[in-house]
Amino acid sequence: MSQLDELAADAILFVVDENDKLIGSLTDGDVRRGFLKGRTLEDNVDCFIHPHPKFLIKGAYNIDDVIDYRNKSFKIIPVLNSSGEIVNIINFRFLKSYLPVDAVLMAGGRGERLKPLTDSTPKPLLQIGDKPIIEHNVDRLASYGIDDIWISVRYLGEQLEAYFNNGHHKQINVKYVWENEPLGTLGAVSKITDFQHDYILVSNSDILTNLDYEDFFLDFIKSGAALSVVTIPYSVNIPYAVLETSNGHVVSFKEKPTYTYYSNGGIYLIKKEALDMLPKNQFYNATDFMELLISNNMKINSYPLRGYWLDIGKPEDYKKAQEDIHHIKF
Repeated sequence: MSQLDELAADAILFVVDENDKLIGSLTDGDVRRGFLKGRTLEDNVDCFIHPHPKFLIKGAYNIDDVIDYRNKSFKIIPVLNSSGEIVNIINFRFLKSYLPVDAVLMAGGRGERLKPLTDSTPKPLLQIGDKPIIEHNVDRLASYGIDDIWISVRYLGEQLEAYFNNGHHKQINVKYVWENEPLGTLGAVSKITDFQHDYILVSNSDILTNLDYEDFFLDFIKSGAALSVVTIPYSVNIPYAVLETSNGHVVSFKEKPTYTYYSNGGIYLIKKEALDMLPKNQFYNATDFMELLISNNMKINSYPLRGYWLDIGKPEDYKKAQEDIHHIKF
């Protein structure tokens, strides 16, 4: 009862047996109902517990379960491993979602265009507002319940390892993939053999965005694609009439048209099984992988971003990020 009192708004306890397996949950209401049934403070806790609490199994749940719990106002859900032991507890007062996704952040580049800022600091650790670029990405991923994160490192990678360590201070798991030589924007992913989920998010670490990762994931699942890429729409306004011709004859024209094109946003969701096609331990870009999937008649989905996105590659981008961070709604 004193533990429940300390938890205040999050007043629920999860009870485990001698083998640390979940056997029930306990709330103020469970205690009250126990007393009404004649139980006393001398009775064992298992006389009061709710024996069938809601839970998720790590690596074996789907997003529909998460959304259903959230919509039904189940705020605090334990996550169990395959042995029934609690490995995490998610709290929807602080999390937007709990996506069944592993994330890989590519952070091994030298940041040549941002010299001299990157002479002694890796670009992902350059400060934007009150924290480094990469920490904005890590924290946003964590807010969507993505708590298994790999960081691909090379240039000054020791600083990134020292900054995040194992991630436990953020209630996430962080591991590192070392590139002995540059492996492109996707090559390092082939070195990871212990992904926890069937879906892998790969992102450049020097992007500042307020992307809705749950919406991105739901769109990916709905598409049935092997890979989905965040795309950035660009509109081009033509100030003159554009003529369509055939054999030298004008067949139609558009008066001052606007054309919309989509560029690669550097953020990808990939089915883990598709990564079996990825060449091992060699330089390989995400664009190479997309071409490989297309050549094998596998579907690639475009997810047009409706929010904020900035690739911090040049000094003017870094300056803009410093200004924008105070106005972006995360």
